Amino acid sequence: MILQSNSRKYLFSFAFIALFTFQSFSQSNGFELIKNMEITDLIHEHLEKYYVDEPQVGHLSKVAIDAMLKELDPYTVYYHESNMEDYRMMTTGQYGGIGALIRKIGEDTYIAEPYEGNPAEKAGLRAGDKIISIDGKTMLGKPSDDVSSSLKGPKGSTIKIEVEREGEGKKFISVMRDEIKLPDVPYSGMLNSTIGYIKLNSFTQTASSDVKTAFLDLKTKGMTELVFDLRGNGGGLLVEAVKIVNLFVKKGQVVVTTKGRVAEENRVYNTLEEPTDLAIPITVLIDEGSASASEIVSGSLQDLDRAVVIGTTSYGKGLVQRTYDLKYGSKMKLTIAKYYTPSGRCVQRLEYYDHAEGEKPKEISDSLLKVFKTANGRDVIDGRGIEPDIKIKEKEYSRLLTTIYTNNLVFNYATKFKIANPTIETAGKFKLSDAQYEDFKKYVLAEKFTYSTASEEVLEKMKKVAEEEGYYEDSKAQYEALLEKVIPSKERDLEKFKEEIKTMLENEIVSRYYFQKGRAEDAFRTDQYIAKSIDILKNSNEYNTILKK
Repeated sequence: MILQSNSRKYLFSFAFIALFTFQSFSQSNGFELIKNMEITDLIHEHLEKYYVDEPQVGHLSKVAIDAMLKELDPYTVYYHESNMEDYRMMTTGQYGGIGALIRKIGEDTYIAEPYEGNPAEKAGLRAGDKIISIDGKTMLGKPSDDVSSSLKGPKGSTIKIEVEREGEGKKFISVMRDEIKLPDVPYSGMLNSTIGYIKLNSFTQTASSDVKTAFLDLKTKGMTELVFDLRGNGGGLLVEAVKIVNLFVKKGQVVVTTKGRVAEENRVYNTLEEPTDLAIPITVLIDEGSASASEIVSGSLQDLDRAVVIGTTSYGKGLVQRTYDLKYGSKMKLTIAKYYTPSGRCVQRLEYYDHAEGEKPKEISDSLLKVFKTANGRDVIDGRGIEPDIKIKEKEYSRLLTTIYTNNLVFNYATKFKIANPTIETAGKFKLSDAQYEDFKKYVLAEKFTYSTASEEVLEKMKKVAEEEGYYEDSKAQYEALLEKVIPSKERDLEKFKEEIKTMLENEIVSRYYFQKGRAEDAFRTDQYIAKSIDILKNSNEYNTILKK
């Protein structure tokens, strides 16, 4: 959760600052601060004078700062001036670039998904294009971060990208960079004649206005119930979370309270505007990737009994950050407080401040968890993220599907499919025919990869134990017969797990024709979160019973 606000100097300057502010520290802290700054300065001095090679002072300083901050929590970070593009994208969703996701496959980087209507797509780049070079500089074998940095740059600048495209060989494509705005709301639409759907991916400066615009648009299309999807949304600006809650609750309502070590960070955030809709039934979808601002929205609407929360337990990030401007174009994002939802609970799952050096932070002890009450008297707990009102059991995919996906066989086949099929049915209606799936099976079986089933691994462990205890020879025949049945057969399992493999493959193929919007619409067909939301919203008695209305 981020609040917005408007590095090595000489030793005597550090000491002056430290002495000037000494009264705000304990005596021991003040002395330790001065002592360690002096030691750091001496280390830099000796490196500069005596180290065998010319030291990269800037790089060493950044490594030292990063290591120091890492001891606090994952959210307190330093942004060097060279990382300002990353900072800007985090807070605004904007960056200068071509507008495309990239993907590392082996040693090479590929265009994974161009954003519809952005420079990459307009210039003709396609998913599956292997990036050979950028402006004459080879990208083969380069880390994906290096490729990403090379693709980014000022709006209006042009880069020449050499790609290798299946069936066409190598070609050069010129792309003029633009200001890329990653949409906070990548998709909104009607699930049926009355239920609307809004997907929110992030909480940048435009999140609340984008949600409101989408909401009002869906109202004109007949929406009388809403599914609000926060799955995978890692958060962003706190004030945007408050504004979004404000769309559905009365003016003057406390949404979140922050409490920090410094008294001025103890603040209460109320809704400031008249609501857009106080009555519409809402389900909020969350999962383990929903964090920070997503937990403020889902937790507040849950505490106020304004929505039914559906999904899996959220991430559990109850910490607030603020960014500070430093010198030389750098910034620091610093954890300054914890936040509390209207019932008074803090969802922070891990305790970063109370663990020994080198230890991983641990979950807050069960004995320290407290029970809080929602507006209608329902029990909710702190310290564990947001527990949904209705839990969805995540589907466990087969080892085969996981293997062919991580080996990029789904991605690569979709590339081949697009070349062979210029058009397909619209998203949500496209389905692979049996003949097309058979073609995919042939493709997979021709590829070299191995995988094992969980049953096979358990049997291997049993064999070792049996051998150690001297029982294996007596049961060897039975063991080998059972092992024969569980040893994976690619051909057999491609048929056994056909439906789940087809679902993932169809979704990847649809994205090649209809981009992110098509991917979302295709996913609705098999999304159990969506199915459960529709069931709840259709049944007003169950909806009201859950919320104790």
